[in-house]
Order: sequence, then structure tokens, then C-alpha cells
Amino acid sequence: MRAAGAGDGPAGESLVAAVREIAAEAGALTLRWFGRRDLGVTNKRDGTEVTEADRAAERLVRDRIGERFPDDAIFGEEEGGSIRPDGRTWIVDPIDGTRGFVRGVPLYATLVALVDPHGPLVGVIDLPVLGQTLAAGRGAGCWLGDHRCSVSDHPDLRGALVNTSDYNTFEPAQFEALRSRGAMMRTWGDAYGYFLVATGQAEAMIDPVCETWDLAPMPVIMAEAGGAFTDVAGRPEFRNRNGVATNGLLHAAVLDAMGARHGGNRGQ
Repeated sequence: MRAAGAGDGPAGESLVAAVREIAAEAGALTLRWFGRRDLGVTNKRDGTEVTEADRAAERLVRDRIGERFPDDAIFGEEEGGSIRPDGRTWIVDPIDGTRGFVRGVPLYATLVALVDPHGPLVGVIDLPVLGQTLAAGRGAGCWLGDHRCSVSDHPDLRGALVNTSDYNTFEPAQFEALRSRGAMMRTWGDAYGYFLVATGQAEAMIDPVCETWDLAPMPVIMAEAGGAFTDVAGRPEFRNRNGVATNGLLHAAVLDAMGARHGGNRGQ
């Protein structure tokens, strides 16, 4: 698989629509459990939380893919799988932000990506409670409904809105480097942070530690919105369990603050 965001063949309109529809249907399904006080929560081996909603939403996505795209592979957070290097693979995070979901926080997302041997082909962030679905396809733009999205034109870190999912994943020097350069540091994290960057409402989203399914939609979303996505070492790759998304104009400055330019922390 080539670098994230790279590729020769564009995504057709019908394919982007199909991925968006499947993600939105799964997202809508999670609303059956959202806000319930009797929601059952268990911990997986890695300590992360999982609910019946996570499992049901991923099962729905797998069923729809099986019905419409039976030759494609699937890699999901809850049921596993692998990324096929010589074909197409759907990567699924049924509830990105489960920790917030179980506490009634409305900013969780359903994430679905479709990758091919050239990299990410389609990426979707569905925000069920907000009723918003952001979808991008290689060569097809980044869209929120009928509105084509683009990143902000803010040129540097001073005054830039920089989000993350968890500051506990930062080295103290990384946080201080961003803060001292004038960045506004917030924790509108998980997929919602990337959503804000792609729609021009924030300048950067940083995840020093995360998983492949958290990041798979982001390279094509950022590329089609005019921004940039890499890992914290500046490599255009979403499978290294960390990610940085920006409006592009301040990407180098963010990587420098994270230590990529001077031998500091280069991710997990």
C-alpha cells in the first residue's frame, strides 16, 4: 500500500455515496443505546470500553458490505480482520469515542474508510447525535451534505485551535512547545477533532497514541479538504498508531513542536 492520501484512481460518486450511506445507517443504529442509564459496558483486554452498541453497529456495517461488496475485505475494531494489500478493505470503527458515548457525550462518531492498494480511497465521519456526515473520496472532494468543505487559512500556530483526544498521551515538552507558541489547546477530540479541521473550524488535531481504525478515514478527508495528514514523525501513514491533521499551512510547525524535526518523541 502506498502513502496515505496517494493514489491514481479517483473514487466514483456512487462509491462515496455507498460508504456514506452505510456509515450513516450504522451511526443511526447507535442512537438506540445513546443516553440509556442501563447501558451495559464491559472492558476489553486492552482496557478500552465496549458496549452492545459498538458490536451492533459494526455487525450492521459488515452485513451491508457483504450484501453490496462481497469481494471486499473488512477490518473492524470489534470483530478484527486484516488489511488486504492487493485489494480493497473496509476499515470500521463503529463508535469512535466509546468512553464519551457511555457518559452521554454527543460528539462520538461512526468511522468507515475504504482503502485500496494505493491508500485511502473513501473516508466518512458520521456524527449521529449531531446529524452530520462528512464524506470524502479520492479526487471527489470533501463534503458535508451539499457543502464542499475546506480547511482554514490560518497561517501559524499563534492563535490556532489545536485539538487532541487526551493530553495524557503527550510528553510535557510537546504540550509546552505548542502552548508557548500561542496555540489554543482544546480537547474536542477523537473523530470530532478531525471533523473540525476538515471543515475549517480548527487548525490541527493531534493523536500521539491511537489505533488504525481511528485514523483510516482521515488521510483522504484531509487531502480532499486541502489539508495535511501524517503520523507524528511526518510520514504519510495512518497505520502507525498516531496521527496529525492540520490545515497544511502549519503542519511543519506542529510536527516541530511534537519533536519530529529535532529527534524528540516520534510516536508509538
